Amino acid sequence: MTKPGDRAHDESWEAGSALIHEAFVFLKDIPPFNTLDETELRYVTEGIELDFYPKGRIILSQDETAPDFLGIIRSGSVKVFVKTHGGEEVVLDYRSTGDFFGFLSLICGDVSRNTIVAVEDSACYLIQKERFLSLLKAMPGPAAYLLSSFLKKLADLTYREINDRTLLYGGGDKLLFTSTIGDLSRGKVISASQDISIKEAAFLMSEHKISSLVLLDEDRFPAGIITDRDLRDKVVARDRPLSDSVRHIMSVTLIKSEARDYCFEALLKMVRYNIHHLLVLDRGELKGMITNHDLMVFQGASPLSISREIDSQTSLDALIPVSRKISRIVEILIREGAQSSNIARIITEVNDRLLRKVLELTEKKMGTPPVSYCWIVFGSEGRKEQTFKTDQDNAIIYHDPPASRADEIRDYFSSLASMMTDSLVKCGFPKCSADYMASNPAWCRPLGDWKNYFTEWIGRPAPEAILHSLIFFDFRSVHGDGMLAESLRAFLRQRLKDRNIFFAHMADVILRNRPPLDFLRRFRVEKAGEHKNTFNIKMNALCPIVDAARLAALEMGVYATSTSDRLRELKELRSPISSLCTDLIQAFDFLMSVRLRHQFEQLQQGMPPDNHIDPSGFSRLDRQALLESFRIISLAQSAIRQQYGAMASS
Repeated sequence: MTKPGDRAHDESWEAGSALIHEAFVFLKDIPPFNTLDETELRYVTEGIELDFYPKGRIILSQDETAPDFLGIIRSGSVKVFVKTHGGEEVVLDYRSTGDFFGFLSLICGDVSRNTIVAVEDSACYLIQKERFLSLLKAMPGPAAYLLSSFLKKLADLTYREINDRTLLYGGGDKLLFTSTIGDLSRGKVISASQDISIKEAAFLMSEHKISSLVLLDEDRFPAGIITDRDLRDKVVARDRPLSDSVRHIMSVTLIKSEARDYCFEALLKMVRYNIHHLLVLDRGELKGMITNHDLMVFQGASPLSISREIDSQTSLDALIPVSRKISRIVEILIREGAQSSNIARIITEVNDRLLRKVLELTEKKMGTPPVSYCWIVFGSEGRKEQTFKTDQDNAIIYHDPPASRADEIRDYFSSLASMMTDSLVKCGFPKCSADYMASNPAWCRPLGDWKNYFTEWIGRPAPEAILHSLIFFDFRSVHGDGMLAESLRAFLRQRLKDRNIFFAHMADVILRNRPPLDFLRRFRVEKAGEHKNTFNIKMNALCPIVDAARLAALEMGVYATSTSDRLRELKELRSPISSLCTDLIQAFDFLMSVRLRHQFEQLQQGMPPDNHIDPSGFSRLDRQALLESFRIISLAQSAIRQQYGAMASS
């Protein structure tokens, strides 16, 4: 085989086809080939092939003979996945223009390690195995790039799997071994000169409501610390004059830790040295301080600990501080790299437990309910997709009352709903601005009235009726007689049979909300105003998936309310989006994680969380994943539009 710089090689390349020249122009801008000089790149492109794979074509199959080429995507996109022993498809990656595939299988040389399928019509350059391996030997730069790129993706996947299987449902003790002191330490450490008096030190501690004060030398470096215990044991107990210098009672030996150390190391130091305060340094500079109380609270931030704490409370006032810890779970799970779907499931369970406890305490105040009832939730809470606390979306279904007691029973549940709304506000759940709450008499009704509502909305699908359907049809029971909710769901399922006009109207409404992607496959963002250069990830990316899953689930009689559960069931049914369900689940989870990270970063900066995403700050890989998610949503909407015809095409 000729090598770069050989005369025979140069003459062969000069006489090559247009394909070789096109590949040369394409690859010179694609990593790692953009690091090669012209002669080396000519060598790579000599003998290159171009193959076309229509949408759905399997390019490589898991456990079959390894390929004899490295593929580079010229146009289109592919999906990389593996199948587990149980037959579950696990998507590893989506790749598009400029990405490569087949590297691992080519290097290992025995069988293909995963399956690669074209998700749209795709053209790919193929570099033959012998030439590629020769390239790796002669030019270590490209080899290092390809290997590091593959290992990073493998490491990221493995790390996520380990975290999801060991951390999410564990206790707070696991957090001590996975979180750093810097994550926990409190900033703005209060300090003072070591030359001040005891009285001045006590005044500062009282003024700032702190249990310790860091004392600095003339170079502003920590020289000692005084705690409230020092004031008790060394001043009050010994009747020491308050005018004495604080340096006479301060602890000179300061125990410090670096911000990058794990929390369990801080706990060990506190136990070893019998101390309650630990200074935290970041590269030698004072970053903050942690106390033994901080570590106790941190351990108590596990879902299990908070759930137990909720169950043990006997009053609303005692529940309020516990409810504030729930957002801390989200923060910890995000730091630990948990999947957004797992975070939502955990937060849903904790929020449900809090809601049930508030209802139990409210019932205790109100007295035994006159008839059985069911507290239902809808919206993101109904779909088990809550993360950071959002506003209230709830209602009451109660047993149809006898006419003689209708007013009495209505008044009881009206009072209960009003008390619940106020109590949930105190626990951090603001009122719904559109008044979709049980405290609204329209949404606190007997079962018969709810059946009438559903019948009216389905039978006369005006815009307001469709809006109510999109909201209320995601209901689920949280507390009380769950059979009331099940009876209503069975009634809904029966009423929806063969209601093609209703489904067409619903499709017409939801298809007006399209993903933020223009016809050139670029991001469509706001052009001006407060949210310039952003798109709303909730309204324009997540909602289209939620709406498509809901529409198909209602038509197919699927009982599940969560978007992912609906899509999983729909995979096995003959709905318009069945073939896209796996991809939609992956897209939904990715978009949820983007939203979570965005809101988490805003909260860290002291900003109110919103849903406005600026894609320009994303990495190339994340931008591609966003674009691929939007493309999948567009395919789902096209399938729905085709199913429901002209009415859903506007």
